[in-house]
Amino acid sequence: MRTVAVIPAYNEAETIGPVIEETGAYVDRVVVVDDGSSDDTAAIARDHGATVVEHVFNTGVGGAVRTGYQYAIKHGYDWVVQVDADGQHDPAKIPELMDVATDGHDMVIASRYLNESYQDYSATRNAGIQFFTRLTNYLGGIEITDVTSGFRVYRVSMLERILHRGDKHWAIEQTLEAAKGGYRIAEVSTEMPTREEGESQFTLDTFALYPIRMTDTILRVLLFR
Repeated sequence: MRTVAVIPAYNEAETIGPVIEETGAYVDRVVVVDDGSSDDTAAIARDHGATVVEHVFNTGVGGAVRTGYQYAIKHGYDWVVQVDADGQHDPAKIPELMDVATDGHDMVIASRYLNESYQDYSATRNAGIQFFTRLTNYLGGIEITDVTSGFRVYRVSMLERILHRGDKHWAIEQTLEAAKGGYRIAEVSTEMPTREEGESQFTLDTFALYPIRMTDTILRVLLFR
C-alpha cells in the first residue's frame, strides 16, 4: 500500500516547512503543488524534502489538487492524503483517517462539524459550509457534515474515475461524483482551528459568487457526466 500526501500551496512560505515534516512521518511521499506562489514556498518545500510540482500561474485550490491527484495516478499510488499548507490540518490524524479508509471506504473526510472547532469560524463561513453540505447531501443521497473540508483521504482508483473538472468547487463536485458513483464515503471528527498565518480564501465576496458557481458545478455533475 503506497500513500502520497498532496499539499496545495499558494504563498505559504511561513507554514509549509513544518507541515511537510509532520505529514512526511505518515506517508511514503509528500508532493507540494505550488500554485503560482510569489514567495519562497517552492524552495522551502524542496528544502524540507517534498517533491514540488509548480504551476506557472495561480489556478486555485481545485486546480492544484487535481495536479496532485494526477501525480498520484501517474506514479501508481494506492492512496492520496490531502492536507492544507496553512497548518490547520493536524497530520497526527492521518493514521486514523487511513484506518477508516482501509476499512472499506473510498473517501474519508475530516469533519469540523463532529466536534466544536467550527464554532471559531465566522458566521458567514459556517453558513456557507452548512448550506453546501446540506445541498450535497440532498443531491447525492448521502449524510455528511463537512463537504468543504480539504483534509481528506482518497482511494486512487476512485480518483481515476471521478477526477473533477472545475477549480472553484472541487470538493462539492468531487463528493457528488463519488456519491453518484456509489463510492463509500466516511467522516472522522477532526478539530481544525482557524489559521494563524496568511488569509483565508473564504470571504463575503466569494460567498456572494457561490450561487452562480454552484449552478455550473451541479449541472456538470448531474447532467453532463
